[in-house]
Amino acid sequence: METTETSRSSHELPVTTTDSSGPAAKKLTLVPLIFLIYFEVAGGPFGEEPAVQAAGPLLAILGFLIFPFIWSVPEALITAELSTAFPGNGGFVIWAHRAFGAFLGSMMGSLKYLSGVINVASFPVLCVTYLEKLFPVLESGWPRNVCIFASTVVLSFLNYTGLAIVGYAAVVLGLVSLSPFLVMSAIAIPKIQPHRWGSLGDKQKDWNLYFNTLFWNLNFWDNVSTLAGEVDNPQKTFPLALLVAVIFTCVAYLIPLLAVTGAVSVDQSRWETGFHAEAAEMIAGTWLKIWIEIGAVLSSIGLFEAQLSSSAYQLEGMAELGFLPKFFGVRSKWFNTPWVGILLSALMSLGLSYMDFTDIISSANFLYTLGMYLEFASFLWLRKKLPELKRPYRVPLNIPGLVIMCLVPSAFLMLIIVFATKIVYLICGIMAVGSVGWYFLINYFREKKIFEFNQDVDHLDYVNEEQHPKHEEDHDS
Repeated sequence: METTETSRSSHELPVTTTDSSGPAAKKLTLVPLIFLIYFEVAGGPFGEEPAVQAAGPLLAILGFLIFPFIWSVPEALITAELSTAFPGNGGFVIWAHRAFGAFLGSMMGSLKYLSGVINVASFPVLCVTYLEKLFPVLESGWPRNVCIFASTVVLSFLNYTGLAIVGYAAVVLGLVSLSPFLVMSAIAIPKIQPHRWGSLGDKQKDWNLYFNTLFWNLNFWDNVSTLAGEVDNPQKTFPLALLVAVIFTCVAYLIPLLAVTGAVSVDQSRWETGFHAEAAEMIAGTWLKIWIEIGAVLSSIGLFEAQLSSSAYQLEGMAELGFLPKFFGVRSKWFNTPWVGILLSALMSLGLSYMDFTDIISSANFLYTLGMYLEFASFLWLRKKLPELKRPYRVPLNIPGLVIMCLVPSAFLMLIIVFATKIVYLICGIMAVGSVGWYFLINYFREKKIFEFNQDVDHLDYVNEEQHPKHEEDHDS
């Protein structure tokens, strides 16, 4: 594997890029990138139903209406600025490393990677959860396990064939999976009774389920940053793609939620994952239920592909930066994709997919929360530390404004931590401690020359300090 360094600006470190002997990988353009971001975050209204079960129609609607402004928009803005300033496949790993050095760069990589593969594990489970309503044999036992295993293997192979293919597949999957919801929402209009939207439900609020459902359905905007090196003209493409994806995602959640909560009156406990399909049958008939079930499967495919791509390319980016041995960045000779990253991520997600679904998303959320605190800190410190860094897109706020922008979602993140269950604390505690141990293990491998590394991370810290001396004043403040 040959590596090259491309100088980007007098205020930036070189970004390593991988050159493979295989065919050149096609770059992602605007439309495929929009749909990849959409599938990184949402993939449709599948999975939003537990918010109604947890807190009733009114709070569910308000959650999906307000939460994007306090969480999705700030995260998307940060991703747009830092991805265009550092367009490499390391994504948020690069940001933390440039801000705070090798240890926290490694911790960011570990926390975000683990949250990513746990999230990947949820999509085959979500897919089977919808399929079992058509095929009850998949509810439990070996048929369910075989279905999860087979879907993981087949979808991982599709990912192996190339990111451009995955991107265009995401466009088709997005449009097809959303179409039954548009039909259902149109048919539901005459049946809507607006007073139902104001219901607070008839049971005690389950805040853990409510907040985790909102967070799981509207986070991971920054995951697409690990694909920045694969995007055509990222400085212009990224900000526009993120803007369109935020609007598209929010509308895709709200329209079906308003339609079903307004048109259907059922016991609150029935609003579990997959209820949209049952609601479609009540509103229009069995044919629409089946269509939505098919849409759910297609959506799960898109979600799996987008998340697996981010995880795999993150490992490649970390190998380019020297955080992992070089073999983590090896690309396929046939498709020029990081096959080691794809294989490792697929195997880890397969093992985690047999957890309880709620524990899966709660664990992914918890680890992601820890990583986001570090990401906010990196964003703010880079503005202070490198005020003259070339930023093709720049969030139009000074440092005090940016602090406020980050404090609001940070308060919400604390709720995810407070309402976590004991099993989630245990799983995430073990993984966090393991992430610390992993950093020292990698350093041991590097010192003993057990594996070959691209470059020394400690050297990168030295270069970072030499090329980016501390500024006494920040002209943003």
